[in-house]
Amino acid sequence: MPTIVVDVMPKAELLDPQGKAVAGALARIGESAFSAVRIGKRFELTVDGEVDDTVLAQARTIADEVLSNSVIEDVVGIEVVE
Repeated sequence: MPTIVVDVMPKAELLDPQGKAVAGALARIGESAFSAVRIGKRFELTVDGEVDDTVLAQARTIADEVLSNSVIEDVVGIEVVE
């Protein structure tokens, strides 16, 4: 069964306290190659049947209306994984 993967991230202009905490932890353990961390969400929608344009459009609508809060988050990716 195919899966539609939806990635949601906080809007770039908003603070990400979880990401900041992880970035601080990386610095404390000596990982200096990373200057910032942003933490988002990944959703996997398993599809019964084939993924056609209609199913993909439904997934986009669900991502925008249910899986993300458009005030503070952006849907940054929707892809089909077989």
